[in-house]
Amino acid sequence: MGGGSVLLMLALINVWFIRALLTSRHDDHSCEVLEVEPDDAYLRHVLRVHRVDVLKHQPDFEWNGAAPGNRAYLVQRGDETVGVVLLHDAGDGVAQIVLDCVTPRFQDFSPDEFVWRKSGLLTSSGFTRVVTPANMRSPYYDQIGFRRFEGAFTLDL
Repeated sequence: MGGGSVLLMLALINVWFIRALLTSRHDDHSCEVLEVEPDDAYLRHVLRVHRVDVLKHQPDFEWNGAAPGNRAYLVQRGDETVGVVLLHDAGDGVAQIVLDCVTPRFQDFSPDEFVWRKSGLLTSSGFTRVVTPANMRSPYYDQIGFRRFEGAFTLDL
C-alpha cells in the first residue's frame, strides 16, 4: 500500500470517528455521569493531569475535597473520563459550579451537558438551580440553555 493510500485510509477512519462522535453527542446513552467522593484519589489524578488546561479556563481554581457541601462528578464515555464537574452546595437548592472541565479531545462535544440535564443527579440531590463562577474564561453556557444573570450564568433545573 502506497503512502497516499495510507493517508486516505487514515482520513476516512478519522471522518468515521468524528461522524460517530457528532451523531451521538446528545444521545442519552453516549455518556455516563458518576458521582464520586470529593476527595477521591482518581479525581485528584484527573485534576492533576489536566491542571494546565483547567487553569487556562479558570485561573483561580482551587478544590478542597474535604470541605462540607462539595460534590464531584466524572463524565465517562465508555472507559474514558471526558469531563469533571465540581460543585458546592450553596444552600436554598443552588449548586455553585466550582469547576466544569472537559478534556481537550472532547471540548467541542459538550459531554458535561449530561450533568446539567440528563443524569438527574442534581435534581435528585435537591438542587433546583445551577450557577457558574463569574470569572470563567470562554464560557459556553448560553449555548446549552443557561441564561446570563448578574455577571454569571444560571440554569433552572
